[in-house]
Amino acid sequence: MQTAETAEALIRPGERLDELQRAGLRILQRQDGFRFGTDAVLLADFAAAKKGEHVCDMGTGTGVLPLLISARSEKTTFDAFEIQPEVADMAARSVRLNGLNDRIRIHQADCRDAAEHIGYEVCHLVVTNPPYTAQGAGLVSPAQTRALSRSGVNCSLEEWMAACARVLRNGGRLCCVFPAARMLQLCDAMRGARVEPKRLRLVAAHAENAPRLLLLEGIKGARPGLHLLPMLLTHTPEGGFTQEMQRIYGEL
Repeated sequence: MQTAETAEALIRPGERLDELQRAGLRILQRQDGFRFGTDAVLLADFAAAKKGEHVCDMGTGTGVLPLLISARSEKTTFDAFEIQPEVADMAARSVRLNGLNDRIRIHQADCRDAAEHIGYEVCHLVVTNPPYTAQGAGLVSPAQTRALSRSGVNCSLEEWMAACARVLRNGGRLCCVFPAARMLQLCDAMRGARVEPKRLRLVAAHAENAPRLLLLEGIKGARPGLHLLPMLLTHTPEGGFTQEMQRIYGEL
């Protein structure tokens, strides 16, 4: 691990420094822009990267997934792609802040060009939080960074999955977090990229609520066969986190 740089040297006006509550890691985020949420934390836990794996994060935003996964899995290395220059710069500064330059590389580039930067079929694992809103559907945030982070204004889901598959080796894993209501679209896009959905977990606030998110793992080149995991409940009837959520957040 390289020496971490000081926050005073790296933080810019309008940014804030947040604790990740894991291994002393911290992250820079815009005070008025898109910030990571529970979905990224859930995906980092679900993906379960193995020691020494080469991981790619498509659409890394502020770089939260490589940071969280690096604390969970020793000697993992990361290539993370973010198309927005100012957000990619913030992610790169967070990497430097935590002294992880030797393990995490931030690329300011379109995810569709990722294979040209790092090579084809080189990754053991790809993690991604794809744009949640379909192209041309739903309300798009007026703030550009939020719009690009949450809606597929420039890239279809099919293109996104194809980009993930191009850097993924045969037998490698692709892990996503996505709205539960768009599960079939995600599965179709995965299969169109030769990535077979293999492990699915739905996420709901309470047992009586319909799932709002899904966690899905696909394997490139695998045969059909989906394993359904028990539903992940995030909150108790009293409104606090469930024991599993406390474990995921590292609060136990």
